[in-house]
Amino acid sequence: MLNEAIKKLVQYGIQTGLTPECERIYTTNLLLDLFHEDEYQDTDCDLSLIVLEDVLKELLDEACSRGIIEDSIVYRDLFDTKLMNCLMPRPSQVQSEFWKRYKESPKAATEYYYKLSQDSDYIRRYRVCKDMKWTVDTDYGTLDITINLSKPEKDPKAIAAARNAKASSYPKCLLCMENEGYAGRTNHPARENHRIIPITVNDSSWGFQYSPYVYYNEHCIVLNGEHVPMKIEKNTFRKLFDFVKLFPHYFLGSNADLPIVGGSILSHDHFQGGHYTFAMAKAPVVRNFVVEGFEDVAAGIVKWPLSVIRLQGSDENRIIELADHILKTWRGYTDEDAFIYAETDGQPHNTITPIARMHGDLYELDLTLRNNITTGEHPLGVYHPHAELHHIKKENIGLIEVMGLAVLPSRLKDELELLTEYILEKKDIRSNETLQKHADWVEGFLPDYPDLNPDNIDGILKQEVGKVFCQVLEDAGVYKCTEEGMNAFGRFIAAL
Repeated sequence: MLNEAIKKLVQYGIQTGLTPECERIYTTNLLLDLFHEDEYQDTDCDLSLIVLEDVLKELLDEACSRGIIEDSIVYRDLFDTKLMNCLMPRPSQVQSEFWKRYKESPKAATEYYYKLSQDSDYIRRYRVCKDMKWTVDTDYGTLDITINLSKPEKDPKAIAAARNAKASSYPKCLLCMENEGYAGRTNHPARENHRIIPITVNDSSWGFQYSPYVYYNEHCIVLNGEHVPMKIEKNTFRKLFDFVKLFPHYFLGSNADLPIVGGSILSHDHFQGGHYTFAMAKAPVVRNFVVEGFEDVAAGIVKWPLSVIRLQGSDENRIIELADHILKTWRGYTDEDAFIYAETDGQPHNTITPIARMHGDLYELDLTLRNNITTGEHPLGVYHPHAELHHIKKENIGLIEVMGLAVLPSRLKDELELLTEYILEKKDIRSNETLQKHADWVEGFLPDYPDLNPDNIDGILKQEVGKVFCQVLEDAGVYKCTEEGMNAFGRFIAAL
């Protein structure tokens, strides 16, 4: 059993190009060592169709039976990463191959690297494919909806082990360069099969990698080589365009740098990008304007639920200068009539979520105006999903959501399945402790669908979830898409 599984895993490495044929014996011996096994017998087995998930399961079961690891998802994930690293080329080899292909084209380089990140099981295809995905048409375009199911749940033993684990500051966070090759621990994922491409951004050292959870095609992360906090400033725009010039087929954006409207990791400067066109990028400009001194840069307000200014031009330096002017103006801007406050009690509220891309031969930069003020009525944020939408989405609206892709919690999968049963069987939703939070929502849309049946209920629920996400984005907009909101937006434009 062990010999056959090892043979299949090595063959998988050779077939995918992770492992050269000349390293077959060497790789076999590395794997034997992980199992504390001194003997190996080459066995005949079917190598025509190797399913990585099945082979790894067989090897992990063997490791558990031998007492090498505990039988829990956390320990299995730590060990299968060791297994995959036995197949992997060294970081220098990956980097060399990447830049060799870059000479052919930037797209050829990223295609190679993305495939490697999947073949290595750093991106676990068999988990990512479990994510639920659909689209919904709105007045702002077609929004993407996802329910994330690819992040594994920790079992109680692993949670206890992580709680009792010795505190460690290495790596400082999940985005540090020191994660490359790190074996991991119960409270930090293994990254032995992870390879980072070093790049230069704004004359400093950065890393380019993919997200292991790939919320969209070629979802990448660009991370500062130093563990420094995120900060939206003039250099941010320079960094975004430096990357886009390196990889013109990719967009790159940044989460905001303040709590509530910022990303989940504000302690490490990083960006997210990829080879994907979001609804936001397709949204048209509904009002053009000119900023004095920047007549050479096209500027306009985008038709989008959040408040977005789009800049476009042939010289990225001019766009950067204007973006910096807009950022500085917005940082200090207050409009009490529109409930926009630059700060209260010394706490700053205004910041920007920027996204850079190429639009044909032109440079393009979207600046999403954000404000994180809270009130007694909206303690989680005035420009944050309001309480009546929390049954679907309560979490922060970061870069990915800003662009039109909902990343919804995994609980919704089971809740929507249970809702289907309750709706079709006309059960009392309020009687169910798990579902009662959805009652007002369901009662609100049911009258629109007099012919609910088992064939259409799934599609209807998905469309209604999408409509809620659209409302979530509207809540996050500092200027609403109303006549009053657009007039207030116009006052800010006039202040530039």
